[in-house]
Amino acid sequence: QVHLAESGGGLVQAGDSLTLSCAASGLTVRRVATGWFRQAPGKEREFVAAVRYNGHTYYSDSVKGRFTISRDTAKNTVTLQMNNLKAEDTAVYYCAADQNGILSTIRDPKMYDFWGQGIQVTVSA
Repeated sequence: QVHLAESGGGLVQAGDSLTLSCAASGLTVRRVATGWFRQAPGKEREFVAAVRYNGHTYYSDSVKGRFTISRDTAKNTVTLQMNNLKAEDTAVYYCAADQNGILSTIRDPKMYDFWGQGIQVTVSA
């Protein structure tokens, strides 16, 4: 049984940094694509970042240069380092895994097979 558990969310001020972690069980992160998505109130879930099985990383334009996704294959975890946070980054953040990890659909939440429960990140202006 696959389980993804997010941790590290919270309330920070604009300009601060925060690190989200996703602990995976029931799958091996180096064999799948893992991604972070977020959903703000009244908005659709949107792509934030992803790392494919080969280690290549992908980012949305809104976080590129500020966020970094990485994985620890020994611990089977995926981390999202968020720097220079802005009020518009406020959302529930979700960790997800895509067993196929096709490049053309890496940003499509519908292609992800497994999801964590989500964790709140709030950035005060």
